[in-house]
Amino acid sequence: MGTKGKTGRLKRNPAPRFWPIPRKQYTWVIKPSSGPHSLKNCLPLSLLIRDILELAKTRKEAKKIVTQGKVCVDGKIRLKDDFPVGLMDVISFPEINEHYRIVPSHKGLSVNPIDSEEAKFKLFRVEGKTILKNKNIQFALHDGSNLLFKSKDSKMLPEVDYETFDVLKLSIPEKEFIEKIETKKENFAIIIGGKNIGKNGRITEIEKTIDKKRRNALVMIKDDENHQYKTIMDFIFVIGKTKSQISLSEEAPLNA
Repeated sequence: MGTKGKTGRLKRNPAPRFWPIPRKQYTWVIKPSSGPHSLKNCLPLSLLIRDILELAKTRKEAKKIVTQGKVCVDGKIRLKDDFPVGLMDVISFPEINEHYRIVPSHKGLSVNPIDSEEAKFKLFRVEGKTILKNKNIQFALHDGSNLLFKSKDSKMLPEVDYETFDVLKLSIPEKEFIEKIETKKENFAIIIGGKNIGKNGRITEIEKTIDKKRRNALVMIKDDENHQYKTIMDFIFVIGKTKSQISLSEEAPLNA
């Protein structure tokens, strides 16, 4: 008989390459549950706690930490140890006052230590914009969540001028608006995909698109050492205007 539905198991060999796990020592690894990030762009909480931050020696210990409500993701307590965390997520351990943000690096994703002030906000990239039947405006964000502005909020609607690929700086967990960062020349950005993933710098050029989708428009970035990198708009994530608003030091790479 054929299988019914998706399997709940994941072998180590096909797991994302940036996961810091031995591939041949054991057969199985924790599979992230369905959530805000795809399998290839996330990792489960237990793996992060046990293998990266080394706050636990076994999955059983890591699971106990999570189920006791000692871990917050984007300001919300998560009780499932296989909850998937990914790009720009903020992971906090309130009892020990430690905070981390997941950012792109040359090997895939990195877990960067941040201070308590930086842990109060998250950057969300706008992936789509929809005007609903009741004239409410809904924005789809990069982590699978949505931001809804109701039409009765007339004072706020004139300010809702967000385009695809703009980045919103929102407080967490309330998601209160702090700042909008446009994807335009001179703004600071980081590359989140392709062979130049993790490279960051100022946007120097954005190709004007006529016959192709804006996601495939070519973008040029120049770093502080005057190195230039070319990628597509879909791999661009702006992180500041005059400077980066998030920490980018790769102090805890996932597969060091």
